[in-house]
Amino acid sequence: MSDPGLGESNRLLDGAMRYVVIGPLVRGMTMLSVTGREHVPPDGQAAIIASNHLSFLDSMVIPLASGRRVSFLGKAEYFRGTGLSGAFVKAWMRSLGTIPVERADARAAADSLAVAERVLAEGGAFGIYPEGTRSRDGRLHRGRTGVARLALASRAPIIPCAVRGTDRVQPPDARLPRPAKVRVSFGPPVDVASLEAQFVKARLLRAITDAVTDAIGAMSGQERSGRYASDVNAELEGSS
Repeated sequence: MSDPGLGESNRLLDGAMRYVVIGPLVRGMTMLSVTGREHVPPDGQAAIIASNHLSFLDSMVIPLASGRRVSFLGKAEYFRGTGLSGAFVKAWMRSLGTIPVERADARAAADSLAVAERVLAEGGAFGIYPEGTRSRDGRLHRGRTGVARLALASRAPIIPCAVRGTDRVQPPDARLPRPAKVRVSFGPPVDVASLEAQFVKARLLRAITDAVTDAIGAMSGQERSGRYASDVNAELEGSS
């Protein structure tokens, strides 16, 4: 999504950062390979990219793999740094399409949905992780229904995406990345219409979300946990 608040110089800076700095750096670090890119709608057509979540790096490789700008929500703190390093991080995050959000705000969930709908209404691609947070044990966890709510509100297609290997490049607690092969797969759109014909209300939200998670799991090959990632991660952190 092009940000109407950006001047032409900032758009040029974003493009330079994305294609000259981030692209070669991430591709070199990940030896990125992509399958199913034909399932991603072209620029100007709305799309929800729903992916598993293994690493901070996921939000960098998915836009590169898709061949188009994909907006993700990111912590507002990324945009508050000062000095040269702060300016670099801000430019890096903005060039990737990251949208700052105040996660401590009680209205953050509702505001996030509104932001996502605006991206899609403008023909952009919006990236979402149905698990809600990174998987610390590598398994694919139960999806939150936000992806279904967004699809029903926007009528944008949900494109399932599976990322493999980013947890070897940048594990959740690692400070520095290390080279490893990363593979990104995109699948055909989830058939929301057929699910709408079978389910209503809360059951429809769960059916869509489960269909998305099933499609991701079929491509990623991850073990399924059946639990929410936040609960599993809390247990893992408590036992460490």
